[in-house]
Amino acid sequence: MKTLEKHLVPKLSEPQRLSDYAVGIFQVITTRKGIKKAISKGLIKVDDNRGTTGKLITGGETILLLADKSKKPVVRIDIEVIYEDDHIAIVHKPAGIVVSGNQKRNLENALPHNLTPSEQVDALPRPLPVHRLDHATSGLLLVAKTRACQTSLSNLLAERKIDKTYQAVVMGDVDGEGEIETSIKEKSATTVYKVLKSIPSDKYNSLHLIELKPITGRRHQLRIHMLENHTPILGDRKYFTEGKIASGKGLYLCSVGLKFEHPATKEVVDVSIGAPKKFGKIIA
Repeated sequence: MKTLEKHLVPKLSEPQRLSDYAVGIFQVITTRKGIKKAISKGLIKVDDNRGTTGKLITGGETILLLADKSKKPVVRIDIEVIYEDDHIAIVHKPAGIVVSGNQKRNLENALPHNLTPSEQVDALPRPLPVHRLDHATSGLLLVAKTRACQTSLSNLLAERKIDKTYQAVVMGDVDGEGEIETSIKEKSATTVYKVLKSIPSDKYNSLHLIELKPITGRRHQLRIHMLENHTPILGDRKYFTEGKIASGKGLYLCSVGLKFEHPATKEVVDVSIGAPKKFGKIIA
């Protein structure tokens, strides 16, 4: 296997477990979870021997991080590429396709079919999404093509330095703009919203095209916050008001904007798309 990074352990005052010591010594993998996963896959060696989480590091050892050569399928699904260079890409994820996972037909497996391989020294074996969109949500998805950008973009997400904008169609009574701050699974969560257009509706009282900006990034945050605001997203079959569920047209939620500092060029990347046509039709 190809060696990605090499680390020589200095003299230590006391022994440390490999799973503890290796956190922070590599540029490619920076988290404890990532280190443990790499150890379990046999991608970390200590003095040419396979590393284990309980291996005691005392000083003087050579620790290697190896490239993951595991074979993954390539699915020939045509995905619209909104932005691409040798370091990153932004693609338009269709509704109804998962980003990654055990299901073969996912967006991650379609990326090699749609993107040009990076020619950088630290190019990833295949492009990787750096965040998630729900199965039913469409829109912009950020992809890393190099190891350095994968780490940098993950850090930008964690530091809330990637500005994400969504549009949704919601039902019920809603103020012109506002901020929702409620915890999700005991973690703080904040969403800012603004109404763009409203129409009356016999079935749903009224419908609104709104702009949503998640300040935090909790799982299903926008969908949960809209339900808690008594303005659930149209077509949501998980977070809905009893008797007010719409079916047949899918979820009316789309990621329409991404803005951040490019980790390689340091230029501002500001990309936006229009919401799906069905949004305009129902709000016409």
